[in-house]
Amino acid sequence: MLKKLFLAALAALSFSFALAAVDLNTATVEQLSTLKGIKAKKATAIVEYRQKNGAFKSVDDLKNVPGFGQKTVDKLRSELTVGGAAPAAQSQSKAAPKPATPAPAPKTDVAK
Repeated sequence: MLKKLFLAALAALSFSFALAAVDLNTATVEQLSTLKGIKAKKATAIVEYRQKNGAFKSVDDLKNVPGFGQKTVDKLRSELTVGGAAPAAQSQSKAAPKPATPAPAPKTDVAK
């Protein structure tokens, strides 16, 4: 009974990690390896690329890492984020524009 409870808790925990976006700029090899299609070798390539070239500016920068093409990037896009931002697939909304400032009232010279 205890074993089943433990396995259920473990499954629930791993499922919750699968729903969370992985940040390309902070993820470890182990965290990156949890993504479907990324084994230890590719995860290591991501971390090494990041260490050599600096932070990723967008998920699309992943295609600059050896072993990653556009198809792979597109498949992983919804599971990745950069710099703590929302996942790339959800970050396409635009911020509301600032309201226009009213023009100053014209000055009038009134003779006294």
